[in-house]
Amino acid sequence: MQSATKLEASSDTLRAGKVRAVSNRAMPYLPPRSAVESSFGAQVSGKTGVSVGQVLLRFVREPGKYLLVRWNWKSALMSSLFRAAIFFFANLTAGLPAAMAAMSTELIFRGITSGFYGALTEGFSDAEPAWAAALAAMVVLPLTGHSMELAVHWLRGTRNLVPSITASVVFTALSTLFNLYAMKRGALIVGAGRGSLLEDLRRMPRLVLDFILLVPRWMLRGSGNSGLAKTGNDA
Repeated sequence: MQSATKLEASSDTLRAGKVRAVSNRAMPYLPPRSAVESSFGAQVSGKTGVSVGQVLLRFVREPGKYLLVRWNWKSALMSSLFRAAIFFFANLTAGLPAAMAAMSTELIFRGITSGFYGALTEGFSDAEPAWAAALAAMVVLPLTGHSMELAVHWLRGTRNLVPSITASVVFTALSTLFNLYAMKRGALIVGAGRGSLLEDLRRMPRLVLDFILLVPRWMLRGSGNSGLAKTGNDA
């Protein structure tokens, strides 16, 4: 009688174990909340983001570490080339000598300063939320960069100064947002997790495409969530 009871108990335990095993296999895996990031703010490093205020304090308290050591030579190289071309074509109507003078001035100026602006952008790429980081970078970089740029070109006597600076400001707005997006994904950085410039350039087509599609994807997700909410209300 005792043996029969034990046998039935073992059978019940095995059946319960099978049910649990099936249930565990059927349950979908949900990543931890910290791993879920917004499409703009996803980080390849997986490190916890800091606030914008903390990033600004880093620059003030340890400028040597976060501005000098992390002077971003990739930003210096690419920004100086792009902006030199902008100033060249913006001043071409004033003659080739004026265009060449504006281009050389911008090439030297940005070759020196853009490494620091790249370090600032890389610092803000650590900040969360992503929209606050983008807003801070969009305020800090133009104020520091274009005020100096305007003074340098005014002293140098750049002929078409207003259209040149205007085009440079527009370029800054777009490039800052893209650089933040790319740096959060490990591209164009010189700090921990950096790759070579060649590796970054190989990733550029995909990063540019994803950046361009960022707003349409966000709008589609928003409309999809609205549709789900409406369906739930109707039900």
